[in-house]
Amino acid sequence: MSRARADEEEYWHSSKFRAFTFDDEDDELSQLKESKRAVNSLRDIVDDDDDDLERVSWSGEPVGSISWSIKETASGSTSSLDGRDSSLQKGSSSYAALPKQASSYSLSSLFKGRNKLSSFQSLSDALTDTGVKNYAPELRRPRAEYKDYSSDWSPKDTVRRMQRGKVCSLERFRSLQDKLVLLDEAVAGHDGNVITAVLIFLKRTLRREILFRELEVRQVALCHLIHFLRETGEQKFLLDLLRFLDRTEEVALSQYREHLNIQDVEKRREFLKGCIGLPFSTEDTSHIQDHYTLLERQIIIEANDRHLEMAGQSELFRKYPRKASILNMPLVTTLFYSCFYHYTEAEGMFSSPTNLKKTFKIPDKQYVLTALAARAKLRAWGDVDALLTTKNWLGYTKKKAPIGFHRVVEILQRNNAPVQVLQEYVRLVEDVETRLNLATKYKCHDVVIETYRDLKDRVQLTAYKCKVERGSAEEEKIQSILSNMVRNAYS
Repeated sequence: MSRARADEEEYWHSSKFRAFTFDDEDDELSQLKESKRAVNSLRDIVDDDDDDLERVSWSGEPVGSISWSIKETASGSTSSLDGRDSSLQKGSSSYAALPKQASSYSLSSLFKGRNKLSSFQSLSDALTDTGVKNYAPELRRPRAEYKDYSSDWSPKDTVRRMQRGKVCSLERFRSLQDKLVLLDEAVAGHDGNVITAVLIFLKRTLRREILFRELEVRQVALCHLIHFLRETGEQKFLLDLLRFLDRTEEVALSQYREHLNIQDVEKRREFLKGCIGLPFSTEDTSHIQDHYTLLERQIIIEANDRHLEMAGQSELFRKYPRKASILNMPLVTTLFYSCFYHYTEAEGMFSSPTNLKKTFKIPDKQYVLTALAARAKLRAWGDVDALLTTKNWLGYTKKKAPIGFHRVVEILQRNNAPVQVLQEYVRLVEDVETRLNLATKYKCHDVVIETYRDLKDRVQLTAYKCKVERGSAEEEKIQSILSNMVRNAYS
């Protein structure tokens, strides 16, 4: 019996946690008791209603629990306590010899940083032991830092903090009234990012019917949500919202945008054909019809031109190979393509520029601008001249440019037109100052000389004489004009 008792005593005194004795106050268990008291004293700075935010350690126990802190303290301090001098006096309550790195964790990591302002004094009173005070710098954070994690902010304060870029949890706003007040405060703050963040929260936590009903009377927030849904591509949610608001035209336009996601050209054509019957406005219905007709034309033109290019039957395609397909290109690009490759075709052909102009009611100004750029790129100056020449009912011809001759000159010069061609159109610029600027810029000497002659400006003619090449025809022309001016002045 005595043998068994002796074994039992040896077991208890040789284990990691020895049995409690009244006469041993300086063993490991007394340190654990001190740690436990420190942990308990810190509970005042933490609310107990946030169990959903607690962390879990590798052992599976919640971080911050007493059992976790005791085990962590014991495991961290065992290695250092094993080597302590056994001659320490019993009854001593000082732990100054405990090294700072005895614990492998920081007590501040047990908590979520929230505090009651009145508990700082009790915290300092509780941490009276020297060994525990080693952790005080980690616990005593600035008050503003503790406020960052507070869950007691009002909707107005929450919005202000979000505007300053602070992290705020919106999950505490559970009731519908609190959520709507939060949304109203966000709108009143005139910060689009905050409004969008709150709307995302409401979209996730409210039923669609309730959210739609409340947004119907909050137009600013409604516009933000519609824009957000379009940017993120949440098409189904957007269509449900627009249908609830009875915005039939916007529903139709949103459905029409789906064609952008269709890559197959035949499927896109069929989709556009189905969109024609949607409840668009009169103007939009016309645009949808034009889009469908244009895609049909492009399919026909693409098939024919691809065949000609592969067969090598067209000199133009051999000299200027196509850089891209015409499919799904805008109307202006299609017109340029037609003016480049099919300019001389009869109006009855789908690829004829005049056919496109008539079918899609392209204005004269747009047609001339596009055709001029295409023919100038091919250096077809005869086509340029014919494009800008009109004939009246008496049979007289004259040059006419709906886009203005100054733009004609710029387009021609950009395509490296000869000086003789440029001078012809620079002369047709009506504004004298613009004409002189263009003529000087592009070295159309004859135009400059003739303009100064018409203005009878001997000073400018004399000055310009120094800018032309000595002995050139332009210098002789200037000298002749100056001589005539002198002769006429004395006659």
